[in-house]
Amino acid sequence: MSNISKDLALFNELVDALISEEHKNPVAERIEASKLYNAIDLSLQDSAMLDDNFKALLREVLISTPKTATSLFFNQLFGGRQSKAVLGDLLAVMLNNSMYTYKVAGPQVGIEQEIIKQSCDLIGYGPKSNGTFPTGGSMSNYMALVMARDAKDPDCRLNGMTKPLIIYTSKESHYSNAKNASFAGIGRNNIRYITADAKGRMIPEQLEAQIQEDIKNGGIPTYVNATAGTTVLGAFDPINEIADITERYDMWLHVDGAYCGSVIFSEQYKHLVKGVERSNSFSYNAHKMLGTPLTCSIILVNDKKHLHDSFSNDADYLYQTDGDDFNLGKTSFQCGRRNDALKFWTLWKSIGTQGLKTIVDQQFELANVALDYIKSNPDYTLYSFDDSISVCFNYKDIDPTVLCTALYEHQVTVVGFGSFKDDTFIRLVTINANNEKQDILNFFKVLEDFVERTPSLKRVEAVSV
Repeated sequence: MSNISKDLALFNELVDALISEEHKNPVAERIEASKLYNAIDLSLQDSAMLDDNFKALLREVLISTPKTATSLFFNQLFGGRQSKAVLGDLLAVMLNNSMYTYKVAGPQVGIEQEIIKQSCDLIGYGPKSNGTFPTGGSMSNYMALVMARDAKDPDCRLNGMTKPLIIYTSKESHYSNAKNASFAGIGRNNIRYITADAKGRMIPEQLEAQIQEDIKNGGIPTYVNATAGTTVLGAFDPINEIADITERYDMWLHVDGAYCGSVIFSEQYKHLVKGVERSNSFSYNAHKMLGTPLTCSIILVNDKKHLHDSFSNDADYLYQTDGDDFNLGKTSFQCGRRNDALKFWTLWKSIGTQGLKTIVDQQFELANVALDYIKSNPDYTLYSFDDSISVCFNYKDIDPTVLCTALYEHQVTVVGFGSFKDDTFIRLVTINANNEKQDILNFFKVLEDFVERTPSLKRVEAVSV
């Protein structure tokens, strides 16, 4: 048996062990960070490790790693496991293509472009549209900002920044906007954070007032980042109203749908991004709502010339055959790039667009289960709203930071907390479409039982009241 066959057999054995462990213990036993290197032998030595010892160590590492696919993981903006997407990712690893040229990627180029074309059609972009697969949502936002900068000040690509460009985003938007302003040479001090309304959505009137103020002071309004699914409340900025403003002032409109942009697949919920066809760029992460393995991010542009203008660079040693339409490195930020499209394609191809719709709709149904439970129980205080898969609440006035930390440290469930305006609360994310109604109700039972048997939490409650 060849080495690769033996190692794949070992892989299957380890996967079986992991899945069995996930069923028995949905939350990994916590290892304190300060004790990690004493708990597991992660050291690297000169000599080889015996096969049996190597297998035992790998099993230990797997079992000790946080389990993001189980019914008790609600902490991040991803979760669960779609098996056909896992299959595609494993095949991509075996193929090990880089996506910069057709010469080395072959049919994988067509797979990536088909996903982009279908995605552009779904949001209403025209025949000039295109896109690429960046390394994540933050990179998608960065690419959009660079294209906006270059569209407003084309000379900066050769001579550097010479104009006082100003960019705008909601106070509830993703933190990458600040980093990206720095990377793009625009500067963090040239970001304007627009106030959100009571439901976490950018207020268009405040946006326009700020734009007018900046124009009066000699600034050049350049770019607006609207959010489709804010990181805490899962709120959707009003794209149509914002597009009215960006068109009036000749600005680039990017819609950051990293979290919840996949609502484009749902007939019931795609109204939440109404007006997206008027944007200059749009991004979404298939590794979030659609459940592909990390990472699988897509950025789409209404006019593909902006991708080429900002990111194309000749390289005779690389681009030798097949033309620009098939050499995807001409429109991507990075050169060497793993194949993130195949796992999404295997999922989409196997279950169809209707299957993706079912995945998205299921998450909202689970959120509604949680909302109904909270609203019917006087021990809970609700902080979130309909049409969101972020369900925000507090239980019995217990400090949510203390409660979430205790749940994690005692290996009960993994859930995070967030803040909006003056409130801090538990944020339950129902993004794992493999969950069912009973899994959501079980989460509340697990939480309530834990509080009941943990006197220290009741003391915290008494102090906070």
